[in-house]
Amino acid sequence: MDTRTSPHRERIAKTQQALAKHGFAALLVPSSDPHLSEYLPEHWQGRQWLSGFSGSMGTLVVARDKAALFADSRYWVQAETELAGSGITLVKIPTATATHHVEWLAREMKAGDNVAVDGAVLGLAAAQQLRAALDKVGATLRTDIDLLAEVWPDRPALPAAPVYEHRAPEAPLARAPKLAQLREAMARHGATHHLISTLDDIAWALNLRGADVDYNPVFLAHLLIAPSGATLFVGAGKVDAALKAALAADGVALAPYADAAAALAALPAGSTLLLDPKRVTFGLRERV
Repeated sequence: MDTRTSPHRERIAKTQQALAKHGFAALLVPSSDPHLSEYLPEHWQGRQWLSGFSGSMGTLVVARDKAALFADSRYWVQAETELAGSGITLVKIPTATATHHVEWLAREMKAGDNVAVDGAVLGLAAAQQLRAALDKVGATLRTDIDLLAEVWPDRPALPAAPVYEHRAPEAPLARAPKLAQLREAMARHGATHHLISTLDDIAWALNLRGADVDYNPVFLAHLLIAPSGATLFVGAGKVDAALKAALAADGVALAPYADAAAALAALPAGSTLLLDPKRVTFGLRERV
């Protein structure tokens, strides 16, 4: 056994104390954010903060008496080095899409156990798979608490970089025609509303760019398209007055970033919301 220590061992221990405090048997920390991005703003790099593993893909599970990191072959050497002294076991998986962490939890959990995960960063399809596996052993998936908010005292704030226009000739199709095309596709599917949370899709649909994520010119936002307008949920101060007016001219209103879930809960009776289960989080789906 590696006898070296690291600050991550203390962070895991603090997380295990929080598990006991709240009556959870385990915490799942995926490598994702509310937009299911591969490259994450620091605010959602909880897996790296807890474990020390800095690879772009990987899943951390912290149980009360152990912790395991699941990583594919691209990261095995890196993970072994970065996990040294943390007390975290590296579980080598064949591919990034493997579900060994689900199987691990199903083996380790027993009837009556509760597994915590922040539903705001867990994909809908992944949540359905995990819940089904836990149901078989009598365990429960809890998605209504973010334990990282409790154990990560200096957690970085959300990024505040400004949003800017992406113009022709680099953007050959204007914003209004793109929104019209999306509404035509919604109508073919019988939908009155469509939620887009993936950042590259929002950037394309609105001809906007940002600098919230390393290596990608995107910005944190959700976009809700309605029959006669759209709402962009984005951080305060990220869109200046001139861009706000340009968006309004194309029927796009602004709302606070944190209000997206509440807007889904408030959709008019009789609305039909179009979602892609692989591109939306469980937390947002639960609000519909």
